[in-house]
Amino acid sequence: MSSLNLDDFTDLIERPDGGVRRDAEEHRARLVVPPGSLGRLDDLGEWLAAAQSSVPVRPVERPRVVLFAGDHGIAGREVSARPAGTAVELVRDVLEGGRPVSVLARRLDVPVRVVDMALDCDPASLPEDVVRHRVRRGSGSIDVEDALTQEEAEAAFRAGMAVADEEADSGTDLVVLGDISVGGTTAAGTLVAALCGTDASVVTGRGGLAIDDLAWMRKCAAIRDALRRARPVLGDQLRLLATVGGADLTAMTGFLLQSAVRKLPVLLDGMVTAACALVAQRVAFRAPDWWLASHASGEPGQAKALDRMALEPVLPRGVAVGEGAGALLALPLVQAAAALAAELPVRQELVKDA
Repeated sequence: MSSLNLDDFTDLIERPDGGVRRDAEEHRARLVVPPGSLGRLDDLGEWLAAAQSSVPVRPVERPRVVLFAGDHGIAGREVSARPAGTAVELVRDVLEGGRPVSVLARRLDVPVRVVDMALDCDPASLPEDVVRHRVRRGSGSIDVEDALTQEEAEAAFRAGMAVADEEADSGTDLVVLGDISVGGTTAAGTLVAALCGTDASVVTGRGGLAIDDLAWMRKCAAIRDALRRARPVLGDQLRLLATVGGADLTAMTGFLLQSAVRKLPVLLDGMVTAACALVAQRVAFRAPDWWLASHASGEPGQAKALDRMALEPVLPRGVAVGEGAGALLALPLVQAAAALAAELPVRQELVKDA
């Protein structure tokens, strides 16, 4: 029997301090620029102040990109534009600086951490720090078999929690969360469709490297078949992840929940992180208050998940490439919001009255 009780997160996770947010709103009302004139930046500054429990808000000085990586057996059904088992190529490109997230992170001076949960490769081919949390080599094909055993799911979930603790303990003050996977959006689409009670076609998109119409139909069929396996286990979120998720998605869910426990704010990237967030919301309803939807990737499943969690993307039109790139695009806006809230002077007449 599992020793991991997800119900504990309901008690462990608190909402960001509402009193601090009200103080941030009052502070904002005193600044030289009228309230509302900075648009969404006002909301971002107040959200961050509440997450930090600090007025004025502190600058975001130690952000980090955290990417969970894995291969999915469902990719063998030709639902992705990339061949099954090739996520390791993307990981190497990220590590060598050749992917969009690498370029943006270098430009923004943000370190990138890759966590291998289920890449289909020899772990000796990657750095030790990348592979030390690995649970298995590739996740099962969710249309006909479980993605993970229950024991593997618990190990993956705990690994995600451990990574969140490592980031919080190291002083990371904002996480940009993303994934590196082949077949990951099919698993994510299954989770969103199952949790939202909708049809496969409603959540099926074209993916980061766009698929053609035939591949899209295969992807719909794969999600439809996986949904039949998902619906009987909807009441048990860890079992749901074991059945139709995968090691990387399970770890991300654990990461999101433990980050909320540790009061570590997270920028969500695209479809896969949104699906994991939706599962995590089912576990602990307060958890989404610690997350920010960075951008709308164009994936219908992501839009469905964000709508269900009442999370509004910072950027209405982002990128479909995944790997945390879209979330990194939103990071400068969050940093700008913090700087404006903290550094704009108070209106002169209020200074005189004081």
